[in-house]
Amino acid sequence: MMDLVLPDKVHDESRQGEALVLEQPVTGKNNGRKLYIESYGCAMNFSDSEIVASILAEQGFETTGDHNMADVIFINTCSIRENAETRVRNRLKEFAITKVKNPGLVVGVLGCMAERLKSKFLEEEKLVDVVVGPDAYRDLPNLIDQVDSGQKAVNVLLSREETYADISPVRLNSNGINAFVSIMRGCDNMCSFCVVPFTRGRERSRDPQSIVAECTDLFDKGYREVTLLGQNVDSYKWKKSSESGVLSSELEAQTDQKVSSTGPNLGVADAPVTNFANLLEMVALINPDLRVRFSTSHPKDITDEVLYTIAKYDNICNYIHLPVQSGNTRILDLMNRTYDRDWYINRIDAIRRIIGDCAISTDVITGFCTETDEEHADTVSMMDYVKYDFAYMFKYSERPGTLAAKRYADDIPEEVKQKRLTEIVAKQQEYSYYRAQARIGKIEKVLIEGFSKKSKNDYCGRSDQNAMVIFPVADNYKPGQYVNVLIERTTTATLIGQVIPQTP
Repeated sequence: MMDLVLPDKVHDESRQGEALVLEQPVTGKNNGRKLYIESYGCAMNFSDSEIVASILAEQGFETTGDHNMADVIFINTCSIRENAETRVRNRLKEFAITKVKNPGLVVGVLGCMAERLKSKFLEEEKLVDVVVGPDAYRDLPNLIDQVDSGQKAVNVLLSREETYADISPVRLNSNGINAFVSIMRGCDNMCSFCVVPFTRGRERSRDPQSIVAECTDLFDKGYREVTLLGQNVDSYKWKKSSESGVLSSELEAQTDQKVSSTGPNLGVADAPVTNFANLLEMVALINPDLRVRFSTSHPKDITDEVLYTIAKYDNICNYIHLPVQSGNTRILDLMNRTYDRDWYINRIDAIRRIIGDCAISTDVITGFCTETDEEHADTVSMMDYVKYDFAYMFKYSERPGTLAAKRYADDIPEEVKQKRLTEIVAKQQEYSYYRAQARIGKIEKVLIEGFSKKSKNDYCGRSDQNAMVIFPVADNYKPGQYVNVLIERTTTATLIGQVIPQTP
């Protein structure tokens, strides 16, 4: 059996339930109180946990990796899939035992699940004291004070302005090499299967100068790779205004035209509108040794301008996560994805034409409402056309409150969903292995991240195309450095080779 490794950093299963620990001491009115944060879901949630830790560190909290030692426990939650919510509920039951031993313990639920279920947590999960949505983390010190005075506390208000741009996230459990940088929050896409627009609110972008400053600071501290995060990074847009920060519709139309006609070499820092291609260039120009990744792209928004920018800069990685969800146009319409099969293929063709050697990964949902065998076959044929490097594949799981839950019956039998999922997983194993085998004999530039999980005799790191690369440890290179690795063999998605000495 080949090992199917999905090395994308959007939703890392190995990190689910990870407790984040801050090493440096802090002082403040809560000095001595210990905070335990456990995170689930996507990279955005783990990034948010770092923001929460930063806010509470200013209040004197220390972090701990042992929930039994904590005075405050927070679970940063995900509502994308039903099993994520089930895991959180089960975890809360475990914390109930800790609370019996420590009645003064504060237990809180953060993030998307908190936003979706709101006060139900206080009613159903009696041990929950605090419920806080993704836009209300600045209010956490006040909410903890409320609980300390004997009250329950809830703040799930969504904001159209909050980006936490002025907060420098505390990098927790970091290897000091890779970092996530949030460039925007929320989502304006109303995909019928997705709860994100309801749990994270409307889309808004961070000031590009604050993003560049954060990335520059990370590079100066020794980090060598940043991943720019957003629910839909391609729709990033910052509108510069001396007064309100928002352009008039007439000026916006003019500047949008100017950006699209001049491309990424527009005086980016001074442009009245900064789009995603401009932002990518600004971050790439910080230093050629700073590797730049991003996630997630949306097929309806990814432009040739973005692709040409990737092709222009060697330090912008040749890797794009482009969720397809379904290969059938009717199902895509039911999903409200706002593109059809031909449009998606056009974007794949553009990536291959403009960037060339670019890895592409995707998300696939099988068994969406009313999906026929023939429509499922269109998804399989799309996988045959693209031959994805990696994929996240799921059975459709109806999420309460979504447009699909309101409009469509979840009418595909579970055994049919599972059969279709099994088929596409097998198909992806085939293509992951095909893509990995194509790298044999090639030299990959690898950023060393640390020791391999299986052996202290091997280092691991990622290639430009985001594949995990394993190679022997040696004294003349170490984590945080780039090395050239000649690929000699592979598993399904792991490349194995030897470092090639660089000539002076």
